[in-house]
This record gives sequence, structure tokens and C-alpha cells, in this order.
Amino acid sequence: MNNLHKQTLIELAIKEDEGSGDHTSLACIPKEATNKAELRIKANGILAGIDVAKTIFSKLMPDSQAEWHMKDGEKIKPGDIAFTIEGNTQKLLQAERLVLNFMQRMSGIATLTAEYVAKISDLHTKILDTRKTTPGLRHFEKDAVRIGGGQNHRMGLYDMMMIKDNHVDYAGGIAAAIERAHLYQKQNGLDIPIEVEARNLNEVEQILKTGKADRIMLDNFNYEQTRYAVKVIDKQCETESSGGITLETVRPYAECGVDFVSVGALTHQINSLDMSLKAI
Repeated sequence: MNNLHKQTLIELAIKEDEGSGDHTSLACIPKEATNKAELRIKANGILAGIDVAKTIFSKLMPDSQAEWHMKDGEKIKPGDIAFTIEGNTQKLLQAERLVLNFMQRMSGIATLTAEYVAKISDLHTKILDTRKTTPGLRHFEKDAVRIGGGQNHRMGLYDMMMIKDNHVDYAGGIAAAIERAHLYQKQNGLDIPIEVEARNLNEVEQILKTGKADRIMLDNFNYEQTRYAVKVIDKQCETESSGGITLETVRPYAECGVDFVSVGALTHQINSLDMSLKAI
């Protein structure tokens, strides 16, 4: 389903861009013309999106010939050539911006993720993404996080229960929300993890008292509170720090002993990596 979903999104992206036709290329370039281009890297980082580029070219230029010089996850630097592609010129020009849009954004995400991962590479804590993704592009952005060395928190609302502050308030308390979550899973034949957000140390105690959480999210805790919470939880369940964590603060939080640090900035505050697809 994941791969089918991505295939569908790529097809939608092609249709969105093409509309009634690439009139510029249709006007300027002979129908049967063929040419060659190369993807030139113009910044340091981590490459991501090669598989997406392959899919775009296969859909628009099924008879093209490509040489893939680099793969997803490789370190890149200005002057590197990621791939060369040769085929129908009109279709090559149509594919250009789509390939760049995906690869520049995905490489930006992978690069930023790798920076976070490097900060805590000697610790047991893992870097997680969040659901703060571009609507419709989540699978690609989360792929980029994995390429950069991070882990996916959850793909959506369906593969983990995450009881947050609003759930707690609407349900009438932490215990009530957790009990309802377990009852719902039993009634619907589900077996997915349950994570509960704690806003303070008192809520950590309430969550632990139920004995039914797989993970506790320590939301906007300071370092001292985080260390204390990790000690109190004492491996009864997994622990996760969240809330405005940056490259400057990720290591101090990881050093508090949490199992995970989730960083929304991985997918919603990134800079696309500079690269270009140039005629040769």
C-alpha cells in the first residue's frame, strides 16, 4: 500500500504540472529530438530521492537510458554528478522540475536529519520525526528521514495510538483515556502501541499508575524534569522527549536518558538542498 500510494502521488504530481501540455517544450523542441542531462550537486549534504527520480523518468520517459552514479544516503558535495539521463527531450524537460522538487526537498530533510543523528550518535537515544509533514507528501518526507538516519514516529493516525493533551481533556482524564484506548483495541481486534503525552511530572505518575502505556512523551519538559521523569519511569515503558528541540538542545535531552527525541523541524523547517538538472 505504501508503494502504491507513492506511485499514485507521483502520477498526480505529473498531472498537476502537465495540465493541457508543456506548451513551451512542445513549441521549441522537435517531437523526436533526444538529448542528455546530468544532475549536478551544488551543496554539501545527504542525497535522497533517487528512487523517486527513477519512478518519474520511468513514467515520462520509459525508453530513456540512465546512469546512476550515486544512491540515496550518500554524502554529497558541490561538483558531484548524481546521475545522467538520456531520452526524449520534450519529456526530459517536463521531468526536470518534478525530479528537482522531490530530490531537493528530500535531500534537505535527509541532510538535516543526519545533523541531528550525528549529535547523539554515541548515545542510545534515537531521532524521530513527527506528523508535521506536507499534506500528501508524508511518505516521501518520512522516507527522507530514514535515509538521513532517523526513525519514523508513526505514519499516521492508524499505526499508533497517541493520547495527547486534548484527548485527555476531552476524555475526562488520563486514566479514562487510556482505559478507553485499550477497550477500543480489544473491541476492534487491534494491537498497536499506545503512547501518552505528559505535560508535567504529576501526569507521568498518573500514566505509570495505569500500567498500560507503551511510551510516555515528555512534552516541553526541561532537562531536570526529564532526568527525574526517566528515573521515575525506570524502564517501565519507553520514553520520548518532545517540544521545540533543536540542534543545540538535542544532545542535552538525549543525555537525560530518554529512548527517543522527536523533532518536528525535520520535516517542517528545512532548506531544500541546491542541485540542478543541466543539459550536456
